[in-house]
Amino acid sequence: MTVTWEEFGWERVAGGVGRCRLPGWDCTTGLVVGGGTALVIDSGSSLAEGALLRTQAAALAGHPVTHLALTHPHFDHVLGTAAFEGAEVYGAVGIETVLGTRHARQELRADAVSQGLDAQAADEATAALVPPRHHVSGEWTLDLGGGRQVLLANVGPGHTAHDLAVLVPGSPEVVFCGDLVEESGEPQAGPDAVPSHWPAALDRLLDLGGEDALYVPGHGAVVDAAFVRAQRDTLAARFGVSR
Repeated sequence: MTVTWEEFGWERVAGGVGRCRLPGWDCTTGLVVGGGTALVIDSGSSLAEGALLRTQAAALAGHPVTHLALTHPHFDHVLGTAAFEGAEVYGAVGIETVLGTRHARQELRADAVSQGLDAQAADEATAALVPPRHHVSGEWTLDLGGGRQVLLANVGPGHTAHDLAVLVPGSPEVVFCGDLVEESGEPQAGPDAVPSHWPAALDRLLDLGGEDALYVPGHGAVVDAAFVRAQRDTLAARFGVSR
């Protein structure tokens, strides 16, 4: 029986493209359906959440998840990664320095627990976490079959040192922005942010998608180019970056 996006609480953004807003931290996960393939964007905050996302994405796509793209290495976006065993995993070059060493994973675990994730769930997820196999240094065109291609673009640094955006061509075009864009609150600049480059990263997003694209933030509702531009100007003023 065919299931609908709405049955699982997912929002259909365009043909074969959707997203869901996860409970807890209002983190967005995306799905792009190809020909016999399925790309998930961000894996959730725990192995249990990742497993649920994988099951739902496979049901919506009609076949298993084959690809996973991580927009940046924060716990609410990556700790479900090990639940996607067998999928080809992509991230911005350098993300392996955050996800691939014991010290960095312990920092990730500590951040997750400090933000309210159950300590046992954090332990399990960080112990199982492995860095992406594929590292995107510029742009990477991913052929998902069935006439569907997506562009993975290393647009950072900005929110972190390793920000990856996903452009899904179509009508409309859809850009998954990670936490470079946030709608449900002020963009968060933690210790791993690179404020001096963040406005330029948003300019890159706008160049990728253009005026008519839909922009999917890491947290919050889908926005348009005007929202991204306004957030770019706000961040530039906040961090003293000249245009």
